[in-house]
Amino acid sequence: MSESNARHNRVVWFDLPVVDLQRSAAFYREVLAVSVELHDFDGFAFGVFEHDEGNGGCLVPNPGEVADDRGVLIYLNADGRIRAAVAAVEANGGSILEPIHSIGPHGFRAIVRDSEGNRVALHSHADA
Repeated sequence: MSESNARHNRVVWFDLPVVDLQRSAAFYREVLAVSVELHDFDGFAFGVFEHDEGNGGCLVPNPGEVADDRGVLIYLNADGRIRAAVAAVEANGGSILEPIHSIGPHGFRAIVRDSEGNRVALHSHADA
């Protein structure tokens, strides 16, 4: 994460709990069209989202924390490809909870359940 992002963005990192690390990494690779690198540190496996100079996050095996109907809703970047992202959801083991819809001057979102059961939002500035 760049110093600029840490200073100017309120969310600097996220941990997304998962049941099956391999399955969830495959889901997010397809839905977000980004890499998810799998790592192991002292016997703890996790997946890190491609983030270069942007804010990032990781997939953390922790089945007890997966929640599909409550808690924090994170918005994941599907800018300029939200239709392709939503089309990839069901094909990769997820489900669509709320189809693509306008959120006024803030763009568009779709709320989906990922392959692990987490509720997340896919966001784009354009309905494309």
